[in-house]
Amino acid sequence: MPLGLPASHIEAFLEDLRGAGYAERTICNKRSVVTAFARWTNRERIALDRLGDCDIAAFVKRSSATPAERVQFEMAALRPLLEYLRAKSVVVLPLTPIDASPADELNKRYLDYLRHDRGLAENSLRVYGPLVRDFLASQMAGGSGLSPGSFDALTIRRYLLARSVDRSAEYSRLLATALRSLCHFLFLRGDTLVDLAVSVPPVRTWRQSSLPALLSPEEVERVLDSTDRSTSRGCRDYAILLLLARLGLRAGEIASLELGDLLWRSGEIVVHGKGRMVEHLPLLSDVGEALAGYLHEARASASRRVFVRLLAPRVGLAGPAAIDHIVRLAFRRAGVCPASRGAAHLFRHSLATRMIRHGASMAEIGEVLRHRSPNSTAIYAKVSFEALRGVARPWPVTGGAR
Repeated sequence: MPLGLPASHIEAFLEDLRGAGYAERTICNKRSVVTAFARWTNRERIALDRLGDCDIAAFVKRSSATPAERVQFEMAALRPLLEYLRAKSVVVLPLTPIDASPADELNKRYLDYLRHDRGLAENSLRVYGPLVRDFLASQMAGGSGLSPGSFDALTIRRYLLARSVDRSAEYSRLLATALRSLCHFLFLRGDTLVDLAVSVPPVRTWRQSSLPALLSPEEVERVLDSTDRSTSRGCRDYAILLLLARLGLRAGEIASLELGDLLWRSGEIVVHGKGRMVEHLPLLSDVGEALAGYLHEARASASRRVFVRLLAPRVGLAGPAAIDHIVRLAFRRAGVCPASRGAAHLFRHSLATRMIRHGASMAEIGEVLRHRSPNSTAIYAKVSFEALRGVARPWPVTGGAR
């Protein structure tokens, strides 16, 4: 294995940045840092395949007189270089976050456990990861390691109660599930003497205790019409909004769409849903036109993801939160103020409600929304007020007909 960083890898990395949409001026600035780093690795006789985060840290701290702004600038240029070399299997050392706290390292091992041992999907990890990280950070303040006696059942319950104040029942349920899973993981590792999972109290959520929040058909069209399709942002956002409004896709399903999931010849779209389910949905004409317009006119990226960032690096959108943010901006433009926190999910509720008011059965709605359990669809039976009025008996009046 050669010593130092060859020029061929530098040029390939910079070309990769160019493909990700970085401006030439930005690439030129990064070139100066990467070239200086390459000369340094040659002088230090560092084997290319053993290049790691510690080498980047040593390079940026080579002079105590280097301003903090310069250190951050060099780190911002070299970290993507190392990620690129890892992706190309040039560097074999795994990623080791610089100055990672014990809580961060333990959270990473927990997520690896969920990913490899429990088989959870990446979307689920994005939900549980931050919840567990915050808990671990609160218990491991000051960089202390986790010991079997560092927290107990009372600590867990107090944390759950404190974090649930002014939060929805669904948030509390997710937090309880995450803490229960973490406690079991720590017990399996031997960090706790007993499995504290049983000490996490259940959080009751009544799925059908209220009507689902929704948008009227007029509000849906107003949101769609508020998007300026003459811009790159508008083309992308309009296609996303149509997928939500016409097909009822979930935010995470849209964020994870790849180019290969669009089957133009058969007129289908492949959706990777919850529980690793893969299903084919019809690519409706207006949805297909919006996607084709976005891909042809407004998307300049080598990423396989369908929906990408507008600014460099032009990579896939960062999960459901990015989709939700796009929807909230559209609501603001259209003057729509729904009483719900899950902005993107409102379109699923609205689609189901529109279907039932046009005579669709619960089974048909469940098929369109891809519900695995009829219980998930049952809540929509409560929103058809017109149908309920048709079967309601008159209110009894004193002296009236019996």
